[in-house]
Amino acid sequence: MNTMNAMNTATTVNTTTAPLRVTLLVGSNRHGRFGPVVADWLLDHLRAHDDLVPEVVDVAGTALPTTLAPTPEATAALAEITPKLADADAFVVLTPEYNHSFPAGLKNVIDWHFTEWRAKPVGLVSYGGLAGGLRAAEHLRQVFAELHAVTVRDTVSFHNAGASFDGEGRLRDPSGPDAAAKTMLDQLVWWGRALREAKEKRPYDGA
Repeated sequence: MNTMNAMNTATTVNTTTAPLRVTLLVGSNRHGRFGPVVADWLLDHLRAHDDLVPEVVDVAGTALPTTLAPTPEATAALAEITPKLADADAFVVLTPEYNHSFPAGLKNVIDWHFTEWRAKPVGLVSYGGLAGGLRAAEHLRQVFAELHAVTVRDTVSFHNAGASFDGEGRLRDPSGPDAAAKTMLDQLVWWGRALREAKEKRPYDGA
């Protein structure tokens, strides 16, 4: 094998096996929200996964106007948020369900961006009452499809989320959620690596 081929092989192996940068988007900004409890649990799983390096964007910490006007405040907020989305190889979106859908603040952060989502995988984690936030998750699939992102099949959902965790933020019965998280994250890694490699060979130029 000549030197150039050896260099190309090394580059391919590194691209294939390098950890994915994944941004966790915490979607609730409602007063008294339960989201941080679920987010902390989820971050433990992201950090424990050898193939993932997590970042966090919390909708509650943003100051983006719904007008999409490029005000100085919006520009400052985007300077903090946009690099974390642009640099990500993949996303995990954590959403509650409000009135059968996801929060307006989450939609606003999504709508402020476009190319940052393109040709990247998205894992969905939801929480709520009896429905476990699944209707919000299904609505998000439609939004991300329009943005040329790929939502992975399996989700993690917490039905009656408030009763699922104890006062210390620990799951009362972690077996089901832990297994669901592993399945979802393994799918996210597969898609993340496949899409990253594909974009290196042929940049995505969808309309």
